[in-house]
Amino acid sequence: MSHPARLVATLTAPLPFTGADDTPWLTPWPAARLLVQRGETELIVRQVAAPATAGPVRFPAPWPRRYGDAVVSPDATLAVFSGPHGLRAVDRAGAVCWELGHGCWADCPEGGAVTSYADDHAHRYASRGSVCFSADGTLVWAHVRGPLAGDEPVQGPGEEEWLVLNAADGTLLARAGTGTAAEGSFHVPHPDPARMGLTIGEGQDGSPLRWGHFDGRTLTVDRLGDDDLVLLAASPGGGHLLTVTHDQDTLAVRRLADGVVTAVLDASVIPPRAPGAGAEEGEEGEDQDPAYFDYAGGFVDEATAVFGSVESDDEHGDLRHWLVDTARMARAERIGYPFPVEVPPTALGDGTWYTTSRSDNALHIWSR
Repeated sequence: MSHPARLVATLTAPLPFTGADDTPWLTPWPAARLLVQRGETELIVRQVAAPATAGPVRFPAPWPRRYGDAVVSPDATLAVFSGPHGLRAVDRAGAVCWELGHGCWADCPEGGAVTSYADDHAHRYASRGSVCFSADGTLVWAHVRGPLAGDEPVQGPGEEEWLVLNAADGTLLARAGTGTAAEGSFHVPHPDPARMGLTIGEGQDGSPLRWGHFDGRTLTVDRLGDDDLVLLAASPGGGHLLTVTHDQDTLAVRRLADGVVTAVLDASVIPPRAPGAGAEEGEEGEDQDPAYFDYAGGFVDEATAVFGSVESDDEHGDLRHWLVDTARMARAERIGYPFPVEVPPTALGDGTWYTTSRSDNALHIWSR
């Protein structure tokens, strides 16, 4: 059975997509939804609920977009950029509010300097960390490579660390080692500002998942799974997590309180796609390619998750999205769209999810 999707809204990107800019995205905070896009020289932010006449906020970028991550606070007053050598926080006027140097992700001898890096092969293709605001905007969580500016020097690459910073002034509140060797990472925020998820990609070696809790003094880091899980989302109420295995064959709902898996969906329930146009879903035959989950998805609401099989569908016809009951995860039900979608869905937790347009210059928001 197919569930028809209803188009709720279409949001035009602040920058016309030319290939030199990132595709736009929406922040995860329902009470202060922001449309964000990273350009080559700036981070542009627009309040979704603001009048059409209201202009976007522009935060000047301290380095080109290929060198790191960028996030904006829930109230759109502060942007934090992560780069090869450090973090920098910038206000709406472009003034630097604070910065923190750390070990270089490219293993160059200039680690600890926020702005000094060479435009060479090592930096262009270096590993990278990530950064995220807490739900209330008071904290910045950052995955970096040590040592931090002011630490004792070390021989060779520093250890990777997870930091909790005061968003207002950059004061380091807590730090903990991650025990990882990242190629890249991304944060998954939680409704509780004191909690945060971190997925660290180590290429073929796996994807360690770390869950952090900051009690006001100490950062406690728990490990979920056997370094083979990707964290997709926290539920709107914060009680559950949605994960997918590194090999993309198992989707699971986990109870946050104790990490216990409460429901599992195996990729074998998704009808495979046979090569060639016109293949029927569920058609038997030795030429079928098995479907698998994308590294994307999330909670539409407390009871429903959305995910895609876009990567495995890519060569075999229409790209598919699915809805699943998170309590049982007994079966996946395909979503029917009024026009083709070409990217995995991103859930917003308020009963909606979004996709990027074919031209990458707009976001389509959907509901059931």
